[in-house]
Amino acid sequence: MVKEALVKVAVAVTLFYASLCAFAQPYPNKPVNLVVPQTAGGTNDIVARLIASSLGDALGASIVVENRPGAGGNIGTQSVARSAKDGYTLLLTINSAQAINPALYKNPGFDPINDFVPLYYIGATPYVLVSPPNSPLKTLADVIATAKKKPGELSYASAGNGTISHLLGAMLNTSAGVDMQHIPYKGVAPAINDVLGGQVPLAFASLPSALNYIKLGRLQAIAISSAKRSSAAPEIPTLAETYPDCVGEVWVAIFAPAGTNPAAIQKIQSAMKKVLIMPDVREKLMAQGLDLTPVPPEKLGSLLKDELAKWARIVKASGAQLD
Repeated sequence: MVKEALVKVAVAVTLFYASLCAFAQPYPNKPVNLVVPQTAGGTNDIVARLIASSLGDALGASIVVENRPGAGGNIGTQSVARSAKDGYTLLLTINSAQAINPALYKNPGFDPINDFVPLYYIGATPYVLVSPPNSPLKTLADVIATAKKKPGELSYASAGNGTISHLLGAMLNTSAGVDMQHIPYKGVAPAINDVLGGQVPLAFASLPSALNYIKLGRLQAIAISSAKRSSAAPEIPTLAETYPDCVGEVWVAIFAPAGTNPAAIQKIQSAMKKVLIMPDVREKLMAQGLDLTPVPPEKLGSLLKDELAKWARIVKASGAQLD
């Protein structure tokens, strides 16, 4: 009995000191989960996988990219908000989830300001209106003329209700005085697939998700949604060249749960700064159509607040609302 008791005490002491050593180890000492709250193939998924290896090297830990889609990004975003505040679970998201969902959903399950710490802004990219390669809808003028001839018949696909790709179509309807019908999908990849297959005549897709198809001639690029033409595809005209109010971009940024260890935050920000000046990383991101004009970490919170106000107005005008 005494021997068994001594063994138990020894085990307890060993575990106690092991836990102290683990606690005392500097961050990071285990893999970091980078949660993408959308399906594979979207802008933030592409960005996450392009930077994961370099970020892991700069941070000194492996980065595990994890897709947690559902409810327009709410499920993955909620999971990060409720995760441990230790720097081992981060959110790599887009503004449609972080800045639009609070206006679109009655209860998105998270507070974009109070539940998160803005860590690092990565870049922004426009959406592109695309059609199948054999479609007669080759220009914006073609689209508008067809929509006016057949009110309510011409449809466009989006990545889901309330996403920027949905709201851009609503904005174009208003600006051009047409009535294109919206078809929501569960992510950009299935929307693009149905355009490729000819089941849907048009789609608004983020430039990174559509650019390879455009370069291969499998999709026609009609117009992009940025205020000026993209350096990655300068031949594609902008919507704003015809309708100045039709501007909307997706930006990508990293957030951590509110209350995350400040030392971990500092290390992540330092690592991201190193990653985004690496020539090979910048080249890959820019080739996907991302504008890497920097936004300092301390300004990311202000950008988010501005976007929340902007998209709340657009969501209200569109009449979109989800439970």
